[in-house]
Amino acid sequence: MSDVKNSLKSSEQTAAQVAESEKLQAQQQLLTVRHAELMSQQDDDIQERINNGQDMVEAVSESMAKFGRESASEQVLMRTAKRAQMLKQGMDPYPVHLDVTTTIEEIRDKYDGKLEAGEETQDEVGVAGRVMFLRNSGGLCFVQLQAGSGVTLQGMISKREVGKESLDDFKKLVDLGDHLFLKGRVISSKTGELSVFASSWAIATKALKPLPAKHSTLSDEARTREPYLSMVVNQSTRDMLRQRAAVVNSLRNNFARRGYLEAETPMLQTIRGGANARPFITHMNAFNLDLYLRIAPELFLKRMLVGGVDKVFEINRNFRNEGADGTHAPEFTMLEAYQAYGTYDEMTELTKDLVITAAKDVFGTTKVTLLDGTVYDIGEGWKSISMYESLSEKLGEEVNADTPIEKLKQLAASLGLEEEVVENRGKYVEHMWEHFYAEDPHMLWQPTFVRDFPVETTPLTKMSRYTKGAVEKWDLYVRGFELATADSELNDPVAERKRFVEQAKQALAGDVEAMAIDEDFLNALSVGMPPAGGMGMGIDRLLIALTGATIRDTITFPLVKPLAAGARPADEEGSSDESSDDGEAQA
Repeated sequence: MSDVKNSLKSSEQTAAQVAESEKLQAQQQLLTVRHAELMSQQDDDIQERINNGQDMVEAVSESMAKFGRESASEQVLMRTAKRAQMLKQGMDPYPVHLDVTTTIEEIRDKYDGKLEAGEETQDEVGVAGRVMFLRNSGGLCFVQLQAGSGVTLQGMISKREVGKESLDDFKKLVDLGDHLFLKGRVISSKTGELSVFASSWAIATKALKPLPAKHSTLSDEARTREPYLSMVVNQSTRDMLRQRAAVVNSLRNNFARRGYLEAETPMLQTIRGGANARPFITHMNAFNLDLYLRIAPELFLKRMLVGGVDKVFEINRNFRNEGADGTHAPEFTMLEAYQAYGTYDEMTELTKDLVITAAKDVFGTTKVTLLDGTVYDIGEGWKSISMYESLSEKLGEEVNADTPIEKLKQLAASLGLEEEVVENRGKYVEHMWEHFYAEDPHMLWQPTFVRDFPVETTPLTKMSRYTKGAVEKWDLYVRGFELATADSELNDPVAERKRFVEQAKQALAGDVEAMAIDEDFLNALSVGMPPAGGMGMGIDRLLIALTGATIRDTITFPLVKPLAAGARPADEEGSSDESSDDGEAQA
């Protein structure tokens, strides 16, 4: 009865927290709408001043005075004024179509190293890119255009070719960060720089926010809060995007060669399960039903085994309402795979091959260079250890599945470990093992399979054939952090029900990570699931293992707490609209 009371009390506290959260969200929404409305009014104010004949500097100065502390920054307003000037002159700052006939990369591939300094061709192209360098003084202006890949190309705009009026507009309206279209001939400048000598130009997109100042480094907050800026200015960010895509492609190709079927299973689930973790909860109005963002796809993929899909995998998003650090995020991409008539031994071979093949496919070698310059060979030194044996070695006395819980409690206390709300033998064993091994990255630096876990913490796994009282589960550690996990999957519905009941009791006692009883899954097991091995691996963590990045670096758009309405990102003070008056744009 006390468990039920505790559960009801927890539900009441949760409801109060939800109500308070909704109140704060409503207040924030009002502030956001008010701020956005003010910004829109200032945009209109700038446009009206330009239309009435004020020059851009005067329009910006008077508008800033009018809106006071709530004004946008001077840099943003000056660009807004240029947008207004373009509209006044009948120029579209965001045209629908431009006659782009080739890419910067294609021009580089075709002409690099094939033109002498000062040599000109009659090959006319239409090309576009983002302005990363600008020299706009005198009768000949230079720009450096950058493609999305980071490849650059010089553009030259001269009064002789485009005319005085067009050149004056170029100097007046074009900023760093704008997307610019050039139509002209491919030439090599006097200094030997491959260039497009423009006969006409057009702004393809007017950027209202300046890029970070040249040679400045984006702060961690700016990279996280505005990752699109990091994509523009940091080659390492662009590299990570492509490496991530290549890793996923390698995994899919590997599974295809092995005859696996790729599946998609529900993101919204009526019962939390598949892993021990705290879920995100949402509500479906149409059914008046609380739903959970999935913790893991495991129980649905196993249903597919029941249905006769003998080899199945999924690469998709998982959600866990827990903390965030260098290797954890609340939303992340997970690979899970299951093979009928396999065990965790087959999953060992599969996982090792997936990791090594991904390294070779993406980097051409298993010796990867991490961000700190360390060379790590992910193809060498693979080994296996037993959780109970390795823990006993550190404690100096034997610990096994029969060790009394009071003894385990004493050992944990002697190590200074804090008790959780709900403890059992398995949790004590895992906490002590993590104290010795998981908290020191050098303990498990080379790829290490940690095998045979306590049954209490792994309810979906078969009992071990090798270690009494343990289950056939391993966790793979690489460079000190957990990369993957695998099991010999439990397929006995009677045994599974008993383990679900134990998990449910732990949940009632306050364990927010414990699984719920899934009767539909038990019903599926009763139809008959073949013996199977299953594995799971975080895609983000695989990128961490291969690059040395943090999880925020590997996730393109990591979750970040929103700024208050009207607050400016940390990078804005370091932004720059300065152009250079020296030399050409060097690629």
